[in-house]
Amino acid sequence: MIKYVVKRLLALIPVIIGVTMLVFFILKSAPGDPVRLILGEQATPEQVAELTEQMGLDQPLLVQYVKYMIGLVQGDLGIAYSTRRPVADEVFSRFPYTLKLSLVATVVSIALAIPLGIIAAVKQNTVIDNVSMFVALIGISMPMFWLALLLMLLFSLKLGWFPVSGAASWQSYILPAFALGFMNMASTARTTRSSMLETIRQDYIRTARSKGVSNSVVIRKHAFKNALIPTITVCGLQIGSLLGGSVLCETVFAWPGIGRLMVQAISARDVPMVLGCTVIFTICFSIVNLLVDLLYGFVDPRIKSMYS
Repeated sequence: MIKYVVKRLLALIPVIIGVTMLVFFILKSAPGDPVRLILGEQATPEQVAELTEQMGLDQPLLVQYVKYMIGLVQGDLGIAYSTRRPVADEVFSRFPYTLKLSLVATVVSIALAIPLGIIAAVKQNTVIDNVSMFVALIGISMPMFWLALLLMLLFSLKLGWFPVSGAASWQSYILPAFALGFMNMASTARTTRSSMLETIRQDYIRTARSKGVSNSVVIRKHAFKNALIPTITVCGLQIGSLLGGSVLCETVFAWPGIGRLMVQAISARDVPMVLGCTVIFTICFSIVNLLVDLLYGFVDPRIKSMYS
């Protein structure tokens, strides 16, 4: 098990190199000058040249990238162009907000999706099944930012139940978490339904029912546990995607997380800040996938034996 974990963590190194290289050169090739954005259009050429030299932007792109990676290996995410503060301080001060929002959204998604998928599978081809899959279809089809705006209009502006923006209290988590969770609920519910339908047709399920085991026990103890693997996979991927995909949600709700910070950094052509956010997202996504793979072993002992 330890050997498997170490191999997965080592595989994270080329992933970070590839992602940072791609983002770095895309941002560098984009139009616009970060120095001009910092100094303004009234800056003199001498001021522009001096700040460009101070920021190291007069060096070749490859040299800039190598210097950044050397600092990254040493734990230095660089200095933000816009604020002239360490990127690590900015990112790690925002990361708890994104993490908490993603976890709450995951709880909302799982709490809605798994019962919906199980009921749809048990009541296959009934009105309940059709309504459940219709709700899931809405979740897949509706853009997240559109749902977020509708929630703000109804529950914040019309009813006044929840704050429009910010993260001042626990009520602030409800609307953004539901907007994120509802979007991811759809795919989890459909996966749970498909997996449950396949499981309840197995021979051991028929055997359990022929022995007089009640239907609720068969579903809860036999069918659901064996149908968990695909659901765990989808949920794990969603946690990783929620960490990186909360950009739109954080922007709409003015949430003080990494997603909104990244949008602001892209607008300001703040390359170190965008790279710092990207590195954190990449590491989180990879760690979540590793934890999901390890969780397989606790659900299915046959998979655990493969790790040893």
